Amino acid sequence: MTETGTNSVTLRFLAAPTDVGHSGSVDAGTVLEWVDKAAYAAAVGWSKAYCVTAYVGNIHFADPVNSGDMVEVEATIVYTGRSSMHIRTVVSSGDPKGGAATMRSQCMVIFVAVGPDGKPVPVREFVPSTPEEAEQRDHAIARIDVRDRIVEAMNAQEYTDAGTAERVTLRFMAAPTDVNWGGKVHGGIVMKWIDEAAYVCASRYSGLDTVAVFSGGVRFYRPLLIGHVVEVEARLVYTGTKGMHIAVHVRSGDPKTRELNLTTYCLTVMVARDAEGTSVPIPAWQPVSDEDRRLHAHARELLEIRGTAPGNRLPHHLLAAEGN
Repeated sequence: MTETGTNSVTLRFLAAPTDVGHSGSVDAGTVLEWVDKAAYAAAVGWSKAYCVTAYVGNIHFADPVNSGDMVEVEATIVYTGRSSMHIRTVVSSGDPKGGAATMRSQCMVIFVAVGPDGKPVPVREFVPSTPEEAEQRDHAIARIDVRDRIVEAMNAQEYTDAGTAERVTLRFMAAPTDVNWGGKVHGGIVMKWIDEAAYVCASRYSGLDTVAVFSGGVRFYRPLLIGHVVEVEARLVYTGTKGMHIAVHVRSGDPKTRELNLTTYCLTVMVARDAEGTSVPIPAWQPVSDEDRRLHAHARELLEIRGTAPGNRLPHHLLAAEGN
């Protein structure tokens, strides 16, 4: 780990063969796990307190990270609230024998500093010292309203058995190997589970190999504990020109009870690929039930909200297909 500044941390390591997943390269879930670890290091270094993941903003997976690549994950604090830290993360990779690293993805992660009782504690204010830092701070502030609108829209939705779209549920126990430094399952592991469930759902729908190209609105509601029963439900809600929009809910609870509480929610976009790894069109999903139509409209609303973010241009795979 390298501290590139008092508000920035960079992790450097080689992508291992064990990091390669179903896509033939490093899966999005593993990249998100790296992002969470780097952002956690930056947050703890700044606050000098234990920190928890609160939110992960739009992350686009541009190009794959391959086994053997030299990976750099830079996490930089760009804005602070009373107890929150907004952290810009950039994942780059390249040939370890030399040459410039290529940016693979970037996103905004929000961590909250908490005390021994689990309640938020104040953090020192970040004050930009360069024009670039001021620009990054202003960019983070400008996205707060967009993020709040996304969270509000997501919270307003209800998912029941009335939906007819492709749906997959994974169930398992949270293992001790999933634990973070605070004794809870860390956000990166949860995001890896989300990627796995979205992959199964999208692949079943399309009948093809799929890969994540976008994740957004990853909201962490409560901690997930070791030994909890975990349920990860992924449901198709919308199709674009090539993308399948998958809503994923993570729920958990004590196995001695029947109650599962919502832990995390997000929307992931997957694309189908042929044998050569080229993205290909997928059949347009047509809503059938009232719930289908409501969730279809909800996914479109999220697209429109994200389109209002400063400097945000929606990639082709996120746009609606003809006739949708």
